[in-house]
Amino acid sequence: MSSRRRILLVDDDPAIGRAMTILFEMAGYALDVATTPDEAYSRLAAARYDAILLDLNFTAGRTGGDEGLACLDRMMCDDPNACIVVITAHSGIRIAVAAMQAGARDFIMKPWRNAELLAKVEAATARIAPRTPPEPLRASSAATGIASLLGDSPAIGRVRDLVRRMGPTEAGVAITGPPGSGRGLVASALHAASRDVRPARLIDLRDDAMWKQLDAADGTVVLRHVDRLDDLAQSRLLARLHPATRTIAIADSLRDLSPALRSRSATVEIAVPPLRQRGGDALLLARHFGRIAAERHGRARPHFTPAAEALILAMPWPDEVRGLALAVERAVLLATDAVIDAAVFAPPAIADARVTAPPAFDLSDTEKAVIAAALREHHHNVTRAAAALGLSRGALYRRMERHGL
Repeated sequence: MSSRRRILLVDDDPAIGRAMTILFEMAGYALDVATTPDEAYSRLAAARYDAILLDLNFTAGRTGGDEGLACLDRMMCDDPNACIVVITAHSGIRIAVAAMQAGARDFIMKPWRNAELLAKVEAATARIAPRTPPEPLRASSAATGIASLLGDSPAIGRVRDLVRRMGPTEAGVAITGPPGSGRGLVASALHAASRDVRPARLIDLRDDAMWKQLDAADGTVVLRHVDRLDDLAQSRLLARLHPATRTIAIADSLRDLSPALRSRSATVEIAVPPLRQRGGDALLLARHFGRIAAERHGRARPHFTPAAEALILAMPWPDEVRGLALAVERAVLLATDAVIDAAVFAPPAIADARVTAPPAFDLSDTEKAVIAAALREHHHNVTRAAAALGLSRGALYRRMERHGL
């Protein structure tokens, strides 16, 4: 092969993963393996793949293909140009046809011949022109994803749906929400879903030197901190925006935008929800960040203990998703034998009783949830639970009494 193409296999069978790794490596491909749809989404959020081999069943005893078709639909929504070859049993020709109608490039039946599998992947990837992915809008976007929005919560599902619907239009879109919640990533996803193949220009409006880029801007511009401009600066911005330029504005809120600027740059608002409104997404994101951090630092993939998982879900993370990513990376570096327990995540209320929590958050419920999880994890052995939490037995007993545990 003239170039080393990158393939993602999504299959829960370790034997198939090992066999395909050998096959594709010998054929000159680089193969990554995801054993669950969530891991596949995580990998797709961090890297581009020339092709995806997708099994259609992941749960033992299930043969209807619903899981795989749902995964296919999610992948195609995130990237309509994804090159997906589905894997199904000989009895699953109806499912394979449904997958092709949903956007799959081809299908392969189990058991397959290696030469046939390689030929199908080669043919599928050859039918599409090489694509240059949109450049990240900011350096940190590579840490949280390229253009995929991770999460299964209804809140992030609504964001994903708006990105899918607004991306191909020319409408000005404003992305609002708390800093650190992933607004820049949503902007990347929105531009990736557009018809504009040129990189978007990122302009920080707080920097006077960057304003001159507006004069040469064609295509899409991403305007950061548009809500921090006074009335005069907003008028100047309107005057300098070319009529053919599409704007994606990133702001804390639209409250301070003039009606004229809101009409030009915020035809539609996409509100990115804070992490506390995204339910179990925090744990999904933590696993994603853990895998990325482990690969970056040459560590084994981490395992989160039940107490750590309870804390991740209960903790009001400062700096939102960005803060969670930093905490997970730190935990990966501090973990022993790739096991991340609650001690490395301990919030101030547990780690240091002298630190007071911000008035906007009540860490009492978080502390109670983490202590309860640690006790369950260690079968109510107070000594071991206290050690896992970084507390003395006496300190843990006092907190147990305070929370009625």
